[in-house]
Amino acid sequence: MKTALGAEALLVSIALITLTGCSMTDANDSSSLPSAGTSTTEEAARTVKKVSSEIYDLMGIMGKASNSGAGVTECGGKDPEKYFQIFHPWSFTPASPEQLGDVMERLKEDLPEHGWKVVEYGPDTSKNKNVRLTADNEKERHSVKIWHYAKRNPPKMSLMVVSGCYQVPEGEKVDRF
Repeated sequence: MKTALGAEALLVSIALITLTGCSMTDANDSSSLPSAGTSTTEEAARTVKKVSSEIYDLMGIMGKASNSGAGVTECGGKDPEKYFQIFHPWSFTPASPEQLGDVMERLKEDLPEHGWKVVEYGPDTSKNKNVRLTADNEKERHSVKIWHYAKRNPPKMSLMVVSGCYQVPEGEKVDRF
């Protein structure tokens, strides 16, 4: 159990580093996360889950999504008492494994029609050549990274949705969860 939790924490850390390095940036400062506006951590967590739900709907197949919660992390280099970023890791296991074959290609085609820009698509460098897709939504100030693990038993998809950098409203504090 501890190994599984440690592996999940490592995956979250790697995904956050990877996602925050993609093209979702403010025009004025290409090295920083974009501003996602002002929000409480609870409101921002609801927003990231809504974004995840919209991506789930775009998959277009039946299956089971994990019931994982959103988390809060710092916005690199900014005051951690005022600024935060939300991440939502989850996985999807299809009702029928054969259905996963076309999902990544469909997402690559459909995400741009819903405000997303696909910034990376193709096999990773692993032995299994897992397909991964990274997309940014400039309007929503969120990014998603999706991995298709076709050779796992059962085959599944892992997703990480990450927000831009929020600032808490005046008088509020960043809640860590």
